[in-house]
Amino acid sequence: MGFLNILLTIVFFLSAILTSILILMHSGKGTGVSDMIASSMYNSNSGSAVWEQNLDRLTVICAVVFGVTVCIMALTFPLGTIG
Repeated sequence: MGFLNILLTIVFFLSAILTSILILMHSGKGTGVSDMIASSMYNSNSGSAVWEQNLDRLTVICAVVFGVTVCIMALTFPLGTIG
């Protein structure tokens, strides 16, 4: 396994973990149980629009990095080798 594959593997795992964390940080937009719980903890007038926009941007960037690394790894990893 070459240096590129090791680097891509590290970026792949970091982007996967970060994407999962960022997705879980998004607030619920519905009228379900998560909205009832979250509405009591957060004030809607506290400037959360900027926070949500930045969180959306970070989530999209991490998801794109994750997708690109998957595509590159599919093309560059050696076939039929274990370890």
